[in-house]
Amino acid sequence: MSVAHHFAAEASGKLGLRMQLYRKTRFSPSSSLRANGSNGFSLIEAMIVLALFMIVAGMSFMALQPALRDGRANHAYADVLTQLRVARQRAITERKQYIVCFGIAAPAGALTPMGAPTAQSIQMFRWDAGTALSAATQISANTLPSDIQFQAVGGLPNSPATVPDGFGNATTAIDFDQGVAGAIANQVMFMPDGSAHDTNGNWNNGIIYVGRTADLYSARAVTLYGATGRIRGWRLISFGGAPKWLEQ
Repeated sequence: MSVAHHFAAEASGKLGLRMQLYRKTRFSPSSSLRANGSNGFSLIEAMIVLALFMIVAGMSFMALQPALRDGRANHAYADVLTQLRVARQRAITERKQYIVCFGIAAPAGALTPMGAPTAQSIQMFRWDAGTALSAATQISANTLPSDIQFQAVGGLPNSPATVPDGFGNATTAIDFDQGVAGAIANQVMFMPDGSAHDTNGNWNNGIIYVGRTADLYSARAVTLYGATGRIRGWRLISFGGAPKWLEQ
């Protein structure tokens, strides 16, 4: 054997030994355990991380609750305000009569294919001139959020100088047709000239309150002037530690 062949064989043998040693080290159970221990998480560590995540998520959810509650009150207020404004605009644009009903009663005899009225409903009807009231057509039906009702929450300012636009004494939740004998307190009808009447033809002035039971500052209000059809929105705030209405 030549010297070159001898060195080549010796080098090949050393390489084979080194490869065998590498395989034993790379794939041995102890090596795998060490690798897993250094690069992964134990079950206890994973459970701790999960518990911390759940605590943070719970704290975030609790912190959001006041904002969510306030948002539902704003949503109810916006529904009341929007339905009145939409009905007035449609009456003017289409030269029709539009009726908005709050709560249980709908126009006498009118059909309600979109759903019968409830204590939390806002419904709109179109009443064509020259037809019976029972022929009024239901245009839309909305419902207040589940925790919001038409109500005058206890503790509202109730003097003539402190109630919105001086309407009522803050004891009646749906208080339209004020000063009218035999009033239809929960209905407003807009005419093609934009004015607001009841279905008997009387000017319709009044106010409506929404709020959450026993939550004074969830209270919102909307007022209406019959002669002009002017609609205004109000929110109750704390001013100097006392409740006060602020126009929106």
